[in-house]
Amino acid sequence: MSQEALIIFQKNPIKGLVKTRLASTVGDELALSIYTFLLRKTFEEVEQIPQEKMVFFSDFIPGNNPNPNHSLYLQEGVDLGEKMKNAFQKIFSMGFQKAVIIGTDCPELTHEFLNQAFNLLNQSDLVIGPAADGGYYLLGMKSAHSCLFQGIKWSTSQVFSRTLEQANHHNLTFSLLPKLHDIDEEEDWMRFITQNPIYGKLPGYHH
Repeated sequence: MSQEALIIFQKNPIKGLVKTRLASTVGDELALSIYTFLLRKTFEEVEQIPQEKMVFFSDFIPGNNPNPNHSLYLQEGVDLGEKMKNAFQKIFSMGFQKAVIIGTDCPELTHEFLNQAFNLLNQSDLVIGPAADGGYYLLGMKSAHSCLFQGIKWSTSQVFSRTLEQANHHNLTFSLLPKLHDIDEEEDWMRFITQNPIYGKLPGYHH
């Protein structure tokens, strides 16, 4: 068994339940298409690193596992912070020495950044990938630091700064990855396909 695990938080791709802020302007159908694309792109990058892959689903574990080499789990907790805390605790209880968590809505996240994250844990207690909206797209650690998930209002522009405050308060060293953009709203998607026009041909995309 590898001593390093990549935790992937994934929403079950169900029309009307994914990318709701995006869907409010582009519609449920297109939001699902975009989310399906984001899933595919995330896993293309994930497959290029050697670490164990642990996929945590939002609502249910699908019956058919498209990636037999991935372990499948269910997210557990009342909010995102508790769900992430519980996922890290589960992974470390299994004997892993390093764990990095990502979501599935950052198309700029590459396998090079993932490799860099695991390497940076050799020199720091934490590694964090800040998102342009004030959150983070990646968090890594070598043991379960529950303090990083307390006293934070999730899905706000304060998540990254509050996480750093908690790290400093508990004397945890951290390394930072470059700032990247998540896809949460239509303007995020428009920015991405303007910069990467090859991806602007999704089914149902007529803007």
